[in-house]
Amino acid sequence: MDPFRPRPDALPTVLPIFPLAGALLLPGARLPLNIFEPRFLAMVEEALAGGRLIGMVLPDPALPRLNNRSIPYRTGCLGRIASFAETEDGRYLITLRGLARFDLLEELPETPREVRRVRPGYGPYLADLDENPAHAEPDRTALMAALRPYFHRHGIEADWAAVERAAPDALVTTLCMICPFSDAEKQTLLIAPDAAKRAELLISLLRIDSAGPAAGGRPS
Repeated sequence: MDPFRPRPDALPTVLPIFPLAGALLLPGARLPLNIFEPRFLAMVEEALAGGRLIGMVLPDPALPRLNNRSIPYRTGCLGRIASFAETEDGRYLITLRGLARFDLLEELPETPREVRRVRPGYGPYLADLDENPAHAEPDRTALMAALRPYFHRHGIEADWAAVERAAPDALVTTLCMICPFSDAEKQTLLIAPDAAKRAELLISLLRIDSAGPAAGGRPS
């Protein structure tokens, strides 16, 4: 049993959030972050003083900024600070471990140090907390057939022997997080109902990208 995995009844009812474009966190994954802005340093300190929990959210590029703040997508991922270090120039280097997705039910007023907080709802995503969820394994053959042309097109080098050895679920999660998908595409991967559907969506995105215009033409 994982001693750091919270029980459903122990999940926080108020959560600091970190809206960060391009940064996707998925349950079971680890996301390294370099924290340097004062409000995000305050967010980390608030989390460290409590349960070490932060909500990672992607800003919605389709919505205008409000009061100089981005508006996040409705669904994010709860992460626990698994490790952290302080640097000599005042930054935090942290690693978040993804625990479970949540819906943003309400955004609360910022704290005096500009930490953004929300009331999260975990109801649809409690299965994310299962240590060994039952689902069909991804189709490794289809995944590799889609991945090779995608990496070639984007000039991404890979240790293919290591890729072939990787556990299918871990490989899918890693690819969802590191591939240069748009934030809208990453959000689609985040809200996939389960790991099997996420793998199917990943393969589709890889295929669509490889069949599209030359690399470099994708909007940021």
